Amino acid sequence: MPTKEATSLCKTVLRNGYDAYIVNAPLQTALHEKLGINELDIACEPDFETLSKLFPNLERGVEEEVIATWKSEETGILYRFYPTDVSDSSHPELTLTRVTPHILEVLHHAAPDQYAAVMRVAEFINSDKVIEDVACGTIRLGGIPELTLRRNYLLGIRALRMAANYDLPVESGTWVAIVQAASRIADYVPPHEFVAEWRRVAAENMWRFIQLLADASILHRLIPEVAALASLSQNKGKNVDDEQSVFQHTIDCMRYYPEERLHHDWIGVVAVFFHDVGKLYTAQRVGARWTFYQQHRVGAKVTRKILRRLHFNPEDIDTICGVVRNQLRFQSMMTDRGIRRFLELPDTDRLIELARANIKAQQDGNYTNFNHNLKYLERGETPLEMLEPLLNGNEIMEYTGLPQGPEVGVLRSALLDAQIRGEVTDTSAAVAFVRAYVSKMKQID
Repeated sequence: MPTKEATSLCKTVLRNGYDAYIVNAPLQTALHEKLGINELDIACEPDFETLSKLFPNLERGVEEEVIATWKSEETGILYRFYPTDVSDSSHPELTLTRVTPHILEVLHHAAPDQYAAVMRVAEFINSDKVIEDVACGTIRLGGIPELTLRRNYLLGIRALRMAANYDLPVESGTWVAIVQAASRIADYVPPHEFVAEWRRVAAENMWRFIQLLADASILHRLIPEVAALASLSQNKGKNVDDEQSVFQHTIDCMRYYPEERLHHDWIGVVAVFFHDVGKLYTAQRVGARWTFYQQHRVGAKVTRKILRRLHFNPEDIDTICGVVRNQLRFQSMMTDRGIRRFLELPDTDRLIELARANIKAQQDGNYTNFNHNLKYLERGETPLEMLEPLLNGNEIMEYTGLPQGPEVGVLRSALLDAQIRGEVTDTSAAVAFVRAYVSKMKQID
């Protein structure tokens, strides 16, 4: 085979900023030597218009998949240019073993046995569909799972995504192939393709998807910071000494988060997925209890690093990290002032549902603080001057000369009513109101 001329053509394409290579060079060499085939297939990135500028005598291709053809006047070899259509997520061997329609045609006429073998393999390899086998109640890869995955390792992620969304088990052969290829899936699937597949997981099913990634040994290669939580323990409740893994607590929270109000909040569930990642860096054991001081602040920083690595967009990164950082705000019993500061935060609905999910995930989950804060939320939307009088009891006694007693409480309620009606708007008006009110009380007496 005239590899020197073919290599020269590829180098011409490469020098102009595009990829190019001889398709399945060993097979084409064998065909040229044994059958005297005077034709050769090249794969390249540029389209016909770009190629025609590099090779002036180029003709537009008319055969299946062929971009262009060019016949060498020096060697008489007819070159066919094909697109480089192998997926980025495929195994490197597929680039080496690619078979074009022209090569198949040559084999079909000149070497029927080899053609039949290649077609059997191609049929398996080219089966790139993930089949939702409803009749059998499983998710499986088409063809031979190992070969199908080699063609595009993203299909492993897709199979797990479909299993999670449809709540179906993965067929045993497909599952074994995914587990065996776990390291290659993590190596060959680009982060943006993984995230694109992840975004197609329904929020209420994401916990199942993450569990499948962990069971298949993929999660600890893609997001090792969260996967490591499976080896870290925490107490099952605030007053319970029994322990469970932090990862299991995370899965439970992901399952509970969409149950009440935010059923389709994908970003919110992702935030729940990351909300305990800071515990990996802050864990301390004191007696029978685990502590994780400042885990929310550390977790927000770690989450930002992970999301940048996965190529999340900046807006989503800020939202998710904000939820992780503020996750404790709704868990303590808040005052009116605390509730008002909470309502100034972004994503308060997500923080409320995360607090609820945490309670559900605890063995001794207690709703006392949660219910108190929910009740105070309505008060938080009311102007402060409509909730508390401008003067407290001591100040009322100071300005009116009243002794401590029930009259002070009556006067305090009357002042608040006046504020709500808009009759009193500042401290000086409040002082004048309480003095006038006391004078009126004395006149009645």
